[in-house]
Amino acid sequence: MRPRDVCEFLLLAALWGGSFILMRFAVPEFGPVPLIELRMALAGMFLAAFFVIQKPLSALRPLARPLLIVGILNSALPFTLFAFATLSLAGGFASILNATAPMFGAQISFLWLNERLSPTRIFGLAIGFGGVVILVWGKGLDVTAGGPGLAIGAALLAACLYGIAANYTRRRLSGVNALDIATGSQLGGALVLLPLAVWAWPPELPSPGAWLAVAALALACTALAYILYFRLIAQVGATRAIAVTYLIPVFGMFWGRIFLHEPISVTMVLGCAVILLGTALTTGLIAAGKPIVAPPASR
Repeated sequence: MRPRDVCEFLLLAALWGGSFILMRFAVPEFGPVPLIELRMALAGMFLAAFFVIQKPLSALRPLARPLLIVGILNSALPFTLFAFATLSLAGGFASILNATAPMFGAQISFLWLNERLSPTRIFGLAIGFGGVVILVWGKGLDVTAGGPGLAIGAALLAACLYGIAANYTRRRLSGVNALDIATGSQLGGALVLLPLAVWAWPPELPSPGAWLAVAALALACTALAYILYFRLIAQVGATRAIAVTYLIPVFGMFWGRIFLHEPISVTMVLGCAVILLGTALTTGLIAAGKPIVAPPASR
């Protein structure tokens, strides 16, 4: 990759890693659903501004149904689940669980699209989920309100939804421009969440700091990040671009330590390393074979 591509690659990983920290900061004041509604609505409007330079929004109408489904599966639900998870989990910890998304994508591709899993990829799945066990070991499985078990389950369900969305996108939106998918899915997902966000709106006005976090989450970690991701796909290819998944937990832990003083334990580092090894094997990054390319798992 050219130096410019490397810089954009690192910036993208930093932005998506930072999204977990911003959610962790803002979600106690907004609540999960209102926070994600604002994130998607602002990001959708920002992306729409770029979209209408090329063509009118009405061009998305023929793809309205699949774009709405992708908006729900790849943004509205997983974003909300991760926001809920960060009420109890450190942002860096949640970003590590996010890295399991390509492994879920590989399993779903096998079950839904009958895509073959080689022995190496099956071994990678076993290693990856072994990393999850290491990561959550000692945190307990307390599923009461505020307990880590429920938050961990929500984060893993979000990663699974990313895997479902990746395969749905491949099946229903193959060949569609990435900016079209991002714009339509963000606007559609925001529309779906709107009634629930109004109902769940916090009784007290959030602080200016929380509003700034929402703005950064929407404009930098979602809209700008998608634009960078599309540029990287065009410049270096989808396989290299999706490798950003492997750096997100690194930045997630780093930003959490710097800005929120979150501890980085030996268990977190070991679990992260094992999960990323399993993901690399599962997606074919280490072994020969066709990689499982998924949309960004972020975020």
